Amino acid sequence: MAWLEVIRTGALATVQDRGRPGFGALGVGASGAADLGSHDSANRLVGNDPQAATVEVTLGGLRVRAVGSATVAVAGARVPLTLNGSPRADYSRVQLEDGDVLALGRAVGGLRSYLAVRGGIAVPPTLGSRATDTLAGLGPPPVRVGDRLPVGDDAADWPAEEIIPPPPVRSGPTLLRLRLGPRSDWFAESAVDTLLGQTWAVSPETDRVGARLRGAAPLPRLGDSELPSEGMVRGALQVPAGGQPVLFLADHPVTGGYPVIAVLVDADLGAAGQLVPGDVVRFAL
Repeated sequence: MAWLEVIRTGALATVQDRGRPGFGALGVGASGAADLGSHDSANRLVGNDPQAATVEVTLGGLRVRAVGSATVAVAGARVPLTLNGSPRADYSRVQLEDGDVLALGRAVGGLRSYLAVRGGIAVPPTLGSRATDTLAGLGPPPVRVGDRLPVGDDAADWPAEEIIPPPPVRSGPTLLRLRLGPRSDWFAESAVDTLLGQTWAVSPETDRVGARLRGAAPLPRLGDSELPSEGMVRGALQVPAGGQPVLFLADHPVTGGYPVIAVLVDADLGAAGQLVPGDVVRFAL
């Protein structure tokens, strides 16, 4: 049995897969990779089933040693990648032999990178998923120095290509598309114009739960009445009393008591999961 021995974790590394949907009524969120598209790309490069677990690496910095041979790939936020100190390319397959050391440098053009190994990371599942939910504390704990990440058998057919073209480098504000509701009627008519008409900065208060946004003008509400707690989804734009919205991400709470003015379209959830503190966002219907 092969495994990856963790030498360095970087800012945060967690095991993630496509999550554990279907348990919201029990108070359990779906969790899973913050950028499912990048998670899937890494798995595709090594020929894994899409549900195979990867290592989600925040801001780079992960270093692992192979025990046994392994085929790996890194996708998502761009990182300088080295094998035993020699440069290798992300978005391509890399072969590790026993004792080889793979290192991810500092991420650029995004926040989260995904390390896939052919066969998947075979930590024990919780409720059918190997995802680490940082809010609920479900799944394996965050990756630590000295951990042994076992390689599983979730491999499928080898893909036809060894390289996937990486996404283009972002320039200017990140455009996120949304649909209004379900509580847009709790806000003044000017709130939608404010939401769409100005840019929003991603604050340092950003993690897998959500990203706090800061704008020059807050989103005004019609009154100060309280909303009973109701179900929340990934991509919900919840607005606390101060009028500065919070964008819910992978480990969001399953309920919330502040009104949700809008929800991102599913296709833009991955881009939201790559937002770095200091990034600028613009919304469009």
